[in-house]
Amino acid sequence: MSSIGLSPEYLKVGTSSFYEFAASVAPHVLPNARSAELGSGDAGSLSPHGTTIIAATFPDGVVLAGDRRATSGSMIAQRDIEKVFPADEFSLIGFAGTAGLGIDLVRLFQLELEHYEKLEGSSLSLVGKANRLATMIRGNLPLAMQGLIAVPLFAGWDLAEGRGRIFAFDPTGGRYEEYDFHSIGSGSVFARGSLKKLYRRDLDATGAASAAIQALYDAADDDSATGGPDVSRRIYPVVMVAGPDGVERVAEDQVAELVDQMLVGRLQRPDGPGAPLS
Repeated sequence: MSSIGLSPEYLKVGTSSFYEFAASVAPHVLPNARSAELGSGDAGSLSPHGTTIIAATFPDGVVLAGDRRATSGSMIAQRDIEKVFPADEFSLIGFAGTAGLGIDLVRLFQLELEHYEKLEGSSLSLVGKANRLATMIRGNLPLAMQGLIAVPLFAGWDLAEGRGRIFAFDPTGGRYEEYDFHSIGSGSVFARGSLKKLYRRDLDATGAASAAIQALYDAADDDSATGGPDVSRRIYPVVMVAGPDGVERVAEDQVAELVDQMLVGRLQRPDGPGAPLS
C-alpha cells in the first residue's frame, strides 16, 4: 500500500473507462458480481420489470419517451417508475427489463461518461458512448443467463454529424443503429406499429413527442405490462429531448397538455389517428 493508503492500481496510469477500472480494482461493486451469488435457476421473477421505451428522431434532435409502469408477474409493482434518463449533456438512455438492474446500469453508464470526460478533457463521440454501453451490457451476460435482463435504448445528438441518432442493443452486447424510430420492451411491437402510421421525418420536437405519446398509449392498449397515462393521479410518460443545445426533459404540464389533446381525439377515434394514404 502507498503512504496515502491506496493500492498501486489506484495510482498507475490506466484506462479512462471507469467500468474497466472498477472491474480490476473492486469487481464486487459491479452489477455482474451478483451472478455468483444467485446460483442456478431463473431469477427474473424476483424483480419488477419495466417497459416500454420509444425513441424517434426529428430534424433538430431525438425524443426518448417511456411509460411509468413496472410489473411483477400479473401485479403492478409500481405506477410511477422512471425509465428514461439523461446519460450526459447530449445523450439519453432508457431501459426495459429488470428494474433494479436497469437502474444500476444507467447510473454506472452515467458515471462511465463523466469519468471519461474528466480524465480525457473531452467527451466521447456518440458512437463511442454506444460502444462503451455495449461493453457494459456484455459484462452482464451471466446475469442475463439467469433471467435478470435489462436492455437499454440509447439516443442522442451527434455533434459531429449534426443529427439525432438511435442505438438499440441485445442482451449479449450487440449494438444496432436504428433509423427514424424504434421501441423496446413488451409493448414495443404495438408501439412500432403505431409509429409506422404516425411518424414523419419532418416532425418538430412537439410532433415527435406527440407521436411517442400516441404510440405508448397504443402499446398500453394491447400490452398489460405497459402503463397508459394516469390522469387521475397525474402520472404521465417521461419525455426527454436531445438536440444541439443539449438534453431537456419536457415539462410535466406540457406532457399533460399533449396527453389531454390525445385523449380528446381518442373519444372520437379510440384506435387513434390514421395515416394519410398519399
